[in-house]
Amino acid sequence: MTTTTAGNWQDDTAEIYRPFGYRTPDPAAAARPASTKLRLAYLTTEYPKVSHTFVRREIAELERRGHEVVRLSVRPPGGPLVDPADRAEAERTLFCLDRPKLTLLAHSAKWAATRPGRWASAVRATLRLHAKSDRGLVRHAAYLAEAAFLANRLKAQGIGHVHCHFGTNAAAVALLMNKLSGVTYSLTIHGPGEFDAPVGLSLAEKVAGAAFTAAISHFGTAQLLRWVDPQHWDRIHVVRCTINPDFLAPPEPVAADADRLVCVGRLTPQKGQLHLVDAFAGLVKAGYPGRLVLAGDGELRPALEASIRGHCIGDRVEITGWLSEAGVRREIGRSRAMVLPSSAEGLPVVLMEALAMGRPCVSTFTAGIPELIRPGESGWLVSAGDAAALSDALREVMSTPPARLTQMGLAGRARVELRHHPVTEGDTLEALFRRYVTA
Repeated sequence: MTTTTAGNWQDDTAEIYRPFGYRTPDPAAAARPASTKLRLAYLTTEYPKVSHTFVRREIAELERRGHEVVRLSVRPPGGPLVDPADRAEAERTLFCLDRPKLTLLAHSAKWAATRPGRWASAVRATLRLHAKSDRGLVRHAAYLAEAAFLANRLKAQGIGHVHCHFGTNAAAVALLMNKLSGVTYSLTIHGPGEFDAPVGLSLAEKVAGAAFTAAISHFGTAQLLRWVDPQHWDRIHVVRCTINPDFLAPPEPVAADADRLVCVGRLTPQKGQLHLVDAFAGLVKAGYPGRLVLAGDGELRPALEASIRGHCIGDRVEITGWLSEAGVRREIGRSRAMVLPSSAEGLPVVLMEALAMGRPCVSTFTAGIPELIRPGESGWLVSAGDAAALSDALREVMSTPPARLTQMGLAGRARVELRHHPVTEGDTLEALFRRYVTA
């Protein structure tokens, strides 16, 4: 399968995906008057990133429609980029912190000298953000310098709107860019980070200043309503994350001898892999066959490896490290089910990917996950942190006939096709840009 990158549309599987309208450029894009084409910047704290491929797909869908998107990131990716599409994105991205500090300071001095009123407004906003945060004044001064640099870059390119994923560092930079130059911004809020520290992140002020805010689930919307003044509620909308249509190729049924449980994600406490290893160890001790594959990497890896050794199940558990999207598809395709027992989430894309490939999922009643997985229909949901319930769910997975598992996966696939395809969510996002963005 050929990997698709923005602006490089391959036709090797066009017939398979033509019903979804994603593989080939929008035929209306070439005929669209230049005045109707959007010119935007996308800003994140760290881009591209192995766990944030949904941002890449969103940009690709906008470009497929003929719009121009400039990629901006506060800093370069902190880990290896295993996917060719991510490496291609890195080549197209402007990294703010790649610039010498003196360059950033020079841009700040330019704004202070030429637009003292706007500079004073941005400084006041910086101090307000700092007052609520535990990140220190130096960090917020850096946000202001980054905003000065990026505001000048966007001004030179004639771009008047920037869209930010996540309400953390990049959103602070976007707010300060708005104070400096008048460039408008919008947000996509994912969680759980923003909802863990809404006051310290000045989430309410960031949303209040945004042209609009997208939440990736109804749960996310509800969390925003807790912190945002009601006068801004009508500018909060649901725009869901999407999957690569490669995952929507005709699915293979669960094999009769499939005995692999797969968990894909960063190896962090919030993803619940330690509970999963404990539950799987109980499965092994009860005499069940099978293997557990942990696809990903992260700070929890040493603790996971120690737990695997402690349970003496090293011959039944594999940690793969980071995989490309093709590698993730391969592991899901060989699996009996996807398992992700998270304690904190937004709405994991990997669950969408597994369902799209016809595999049922085991997860938790956390954040937006119940909006995707319906217990008894497309998978199992347990309370986060309930190791006994997780163990029971894994036993049910291993005891359920493959034909029934395939039925459950296909039920989930239908929901993913309806709610998480790049074209349908691209329609929603494009309409929001046209409604709220005038620059």
